[in-house]
Amino acid sequence: MAIYELRGHIPKMGEDTFIHETASVIGEVVIGDRSFVGPGASVRGDFGGIIIGDESFIEDNCVLHAKPDGDCVIGDHVTVGHGAILHGCTVGDWALIGMGAVVGQGAVIGEWAVIGEGAVVPQGKNIAARKIAMGIPAKEVSDVKDEYIERWTDYKGMYKDLAKDVYPNTLKRKD
Repeated sequence: MAIYELRGHIPKMGEDTFIHETASVIGEVVIGDRSFVGPGASVRGDFGGIIIGDESFIEDNCVLHAKPDGDCVIGDHVTVGHGAILHGCTVGDWALIGMGAVVGQGAVIGEWAVIGEGAVVPQGKNIAARKIAMGIPAKEVSDVKDEYIERWTDYKGMYKDLAKDVYPNTLKRKD
């Protein structure tokens, strides 16, 4: 894995957290316990800090960044889908950011909110807790149902197992 100190800031990783060898984690970054950073992801704390909570999953080719003197804050149990870009935003616990979505500077995503694939949440926009937002620009279109929360809570266990056991114990390079 590519973990880099920058300007005296050394990234801090929690217990049982997995960072893929092709991911880059740079500078002022804190990642909680049992979290996962997938192949090709860039978590770049060079201007502002990046804070990722416990049991959160940053999938393949995601980009997390922040403006100078700002932070990008990802709560606990969050999933950031493949290729998403998050810049200087705040994402509440249990939220889901869909594949290819963009969440702009100063945007706030509420707890259990779902941002659809390819959606763009503009700078400074708030998406309320338990809302589903889609489109360009993203608009709240529906509520997150209790059934979704039950299913998603179970599903998160599989990701936690990936970070804690599956990847560290069974991933073997073959070249």
